[in-house]
Amino acid sequence: MTDLRQRDRYKHFTPITTRWHDNDLYGHVNNVIYYGFFDSAVNGVLIERGGLDIHNGVVIGLVVSSSCDYHAPVAFPQRLEVALAVSRLGNSSVQYQLAVFCEGQALACATGRFVHVFVDRLECRPVPIPKRLRLALSELTCDTAIAIRAAV
Repeated sequence: MTDLRQRDRYKHFTPITTRWHDNDLYGHVNNVIYYGFFDSAVNGVLIERGGLDIHNGVVIGLVVSSSCDYHAPVAFPQRLEVALAVSRLGNSSVQYQLAVFCEGQALACATGRFVHVFVDRLECRPVPIPKRLRLALSELTCDTAIAIRAAV
């Protein structure tokens, strides 16, 4: 199986700087903060590359599933990179594979995934992923997706 901690498994990287209040009582970034890192990386791509209008668009993405595995601690002040790949692209849903790297490191400190379902904003019913958004997501599909599907 492909090691999802490897930097070369990902196509897109978002720089993130830890903040003072990200650290918890134990002196490292609290587990819940990683989900914010994931959200920021994914939504940045959806807005910038996919044209998703989070304020007024007819279609929105709802997170329906998420997970994170922690491999090594990080703490303030550290510069991080959130890596992103699309591991499954369906008609109305997409599964992302994510990883958090300390800047320039080869192995991820954390790996995770989450699933978006795209829905009509008013009715909250699944709809096909809009064309421009689908194109942006398809460009992020890489060999990570093959390894994840093979492991299932």
